[in-house]
Amino acid sequence: MPVDMHKNVSVQVDSDFALLLPSGVYEIKKMEPRSKIRTIIVFCLFLAIAGIIGFGYFCQDQVCALSKRAVILQSADILAYNELPLHQANGINGNGNGNGNSNNNVGGITAMASKASAPQNIIANSGLSYEDVLNDDFQFDMDGHDVMVFLHIQKTGGTSFGRHLVRDLDLKRPCECQRQRKRCYCFRPHRNENWLFSRYSTGWKCGLHADWTELTSCVDVELDKNEGETAKRRYFYISLLREPISRYMSEYRHVRRGATWKGSRHWCLGRQATATELPACYKGKDWLDVDLDQFAGCESNLAANRQTRMLADLALVGCYNKSSMPAHERDRVMLASAKRNLAAMAYFGLTEYQKMSQYIFEETFNLRFAIPFEQHNATISATAVQNLRSDQRRRIEKLNSLDIELYAFAKTLLFQRFQHLKSKDANFNQRYANLGNIFYKQGVTEFNWDSNVEDGGLSTDH
Repeated sequence: MPVDMHKNVSVQVDSDFALLLPSGVYEIKKMEPRSKIRTIIVFCLFLAIAGIIGFGYFCQDQVCALSKRAVILQSADILAYNELPLHQANGINGNGNGNGNSNNNVGGITAMASKASAPQNIIANSGLSYEDVLNDDFQFDMDGHDVMVFLHIQKTGGTSFGRHLVRDLDLKRPCECQRQRKRCYCFRPHRNENWLFSRYSTGWKCGLHADWTELTSCVDVELDKNEGETAKRRYFYISLLREPISRYMSEYRHVRRGATWKGSRHWCLGRQATATELPACYKGKDWLDVDLDQFAGCESNLAANRQTRMLADLALVGCYNKSSMPAHERDRVMLASAKRNLAAMAYFGLTEYQKMSQYIFEETFNLRFAIPFEQHNATISATAVQNLRSDQRRRIEKLNSLDIELYAFAKTLLFQRFQHLKSKDANFNQRYANLGNIFYKQGVTEFNWDSNVEDGGLSTDH
């Protein structure tokens, strides 16, 4: 009798397994050919690989991987920075002349900072830290893939410092600056690739006055675009800070003359801040002739605590969405993040300590400026601060309370780094007395952050 190969066999199931089936009866059918099963498996694998590639392309900033739990854990970790037992900055005997005496060494804040900041940012490439460049055999590799990234905070003297970087460094292949243009080509000695990412070398590729959050998720992508290839680079973040009240008054004066920074993107976690998150402080094209009380009265004015915000990882506080956490908690996390990122930076300087900042830069990167930085303490902004009413002064100090604490932290850390480098320099006195004196270059580039060049025009990109 011929065998019916298509016959179904019914089996009654009386065990608990029957609960997983639509009824207590299931069918045993002829198995599919192996070749067909292999085809299905290959197809599924193809879909999985394509999905991974597509996911990585559309979420290249790893935004999609940032879970709320990860943000909370990261925030809890960096809060240790607000608990570091720092010595008061005012207790340090130093005035920028190289004779400052600090009982702290680089093993103080820097070591504690390194220990406290062990977990790395989960969405960003923050570059090599100061700890990495402390090694005796460290060398900024101009011929390799090292890139210096300048985080330019408004009204800290960054315009002048940026010019020093492109005009005054003693290099094998100096930057080539074009007349009538605010752009220089800062290429490596033997190929046309950028070693400097800054306003004057690459332009505002990551947005006008891009902050830490923007730069760390953008620089690598932009350099790949610019150079037409993907490279494994070492990034060294550098920045300048300024005494907060003077910086705030300088920004107020700049805005009062009609300047704006409308070109800033305020990019975070894959999107720009909305008009609801950052409502405009004025109507029209600018805030010309605004008085100080109006300027300070706008709650969305980013001049307040600008240095802390621009150095912090804003993903930890919900970016510009202030409803994501209580205000006091947001401030604590943002300040701790800014301290951590500052301590991890390969270099930062303070505008009030030009000579010390120049020495630290040169010793850190083993590069030399062909001119000495000039100190300008008697500025228009300093005079404006002195003329503040007592109630205005208190209000501005309150508005910038995070920046004031960050600056004290930065000042202490700057003196520690200076003392550490000084102790290693057998020829310190001669070196420090002759900063910028390279025999074949003459002249001084003035470091004046209140000059007409930086503040005078109505340009929006200072």
